[in-house]
Amino acid sequence: MNPTRMVAATVWTALLAGLALPSCGEESVPPARAPAAGGAANDDVHGAEGVVPMGEQTIAGHKVKAARDGAGPLGADAPVDIWVDGGTGGMASCRFWIGTEDAKGSVKAKADVEVDHWHTHAEVPQPLPTGSKLWVELETATGEKHRLSFELRN
Repeated sequence: MNPTRMVAATVWTALLAGLALPSCGEESVPPARAPAAGGAANDDVHGAEGVVPMGEQTIAGHKVKAARDGAGPLGADAPVDIWVDGGTGGMASCRFWIGTEDAKGSVKAKADVEVDHWHTHAEVPQPLPTGSKLWVELETATGEKHRLSFELRN
């Protein structure tokens, strides 16, 4: 096989293997069943050091709960879970980011459905802008978007 085809075959194999992987493969614990916080700092281990409930709000008739996996200070990313009406709320998509509402300096992450809720790892901007929050944008099946925020908690 010539070198160009060998590289192309390797790239396609890697891409296809990546598509077959589920979101992050680790199940999160809903805030209602969360163990008490107070463990050591933890940047990226689902549930190992507890779940930090971030609150509950209502927007456009939907009850939205947010939680962050892992107690302690934010690291390079924050595993975040969102429950809309106790699950996915029939939303077409859900995006998260940490920072300011205009998302300047932040990376918006599209969440995946994980068991019964939305989950993704939101990148934490460095430095973290003053007044930063967890921002959640929910999109309905008809394309209507709703945005809300939650205070960052350790």
